[in-house]
Amino acid sequence: MAKTVRLADIATSLGVSMVTVSRALNGKSGVSDEMREKIKELSREMGYRPASWSKSLRPAGSTGHIGIVIPNHFLELGSASFYWEMYQRVLTYLQNQHCYGLLEVLKDADERNLVLPRMLQDCKVDGLILIGQLKESYLEVLYETEIPLMFLDSYNGRSGKSSIISDGYYGMYAIVSYLLNMGYKDIHFVGSIGATSSISDRYFGYCRAMNEHKIPVTERMVVPDRDKDGNIHIALPEQLPSAYACNCDLVAYQVIGLLKERGVQVPDDISIVGFDDFIRIPNQDTPQITTYAVDIDAMASSAVNDIIQKIRDKNYRPCLKVITGHLEIKDTVNPLS
Repeated sequence: MAKTVRLADIATSLGVSMVTVSRALNGKSGVSDEMREKIKELSREMGYRPASWSKSLRPAGSTGHIGIVIPNHFLELGSASFYWEMYQRVLTYLQNQHCYGLLEVLKDADERNLVLPRMLQDCKVDGLILIGQLKESYLEVLYETEIPLMFLDSYNGRSGKSSIISDGYYGMYAIVSYLLNMGYKDIHFVGSIGATSSISDRYFGYCRAMNEHKIPVTERMVVPDRDKDGNIHIALPEQLPSAYACNCDLVAYQVIGLLKERGVQVPDDISIVGFDDFIRIPNQDTPQITTYAVDIDAMASSAVNDIIQKIRDKNYRPCLKVITGHLEIKDTVNPLS
């Protein structure tokens, strides 16, 4: 069988980016006429077949398959990952709609090098559900394929695409307000601001709650939780606050572990709150997190319904849907004496 020619092959041969190749083949601006002709000529010579959903190139009939793409670094913690849980719920709702879900874990190198998902290049899916945040440069290449896209647990206001997110802003506002009402004032936020749209929303919800209680948020009150590649890495300062508001439960449990290594007990010595409410730790020595519970079922169901509608209706208008959750009061907060 002849090897399928991909955008990356053309880009490598000419020493240009995949964005440049994609723009040239799709008649977009930003490419010189000379380079555009070189790209088109080489693509013909190599036998490149576009993975495009434009009317003239769309495969006949529907495959009944929906692609699910998740960046690899969101899944490296295996069954403890929020996105594995999200994927399983999406798969269930796709099956209920008599559709098949095809998962492709996006490697970090492929995201950096703008390599499109194989199932998209091979025209195996009718649309894509993107779980978690992807790099803007990668999204730009996806946009130009014109395949129906649905963002789940991330959004980008500039793209004008359909997104389903949890209410990170209000949720964190609510859980931090709970801490404040329990008597806490020295509350620090754990999360790398700007790493994802979700973390940013939760940070600003934290800021609003603190501001309402006339407590200024300073740089020392924010603890980054991941490195430049998105991998979780937390370094707590020597001087601890009275409470931590963590951007997710997974981070909250890691903070509890770091505190335990110092001999600091939760909630006797310090209180912790999180976000998500999907992790259950069987170890009796580890308290269950007081958190803001995300309605993961409603998010998955809405994403599936919307991507199917988007595929079937060319007049479908993109929208942002915010799914609210609720507080779950558990074991990690004591009233402050």
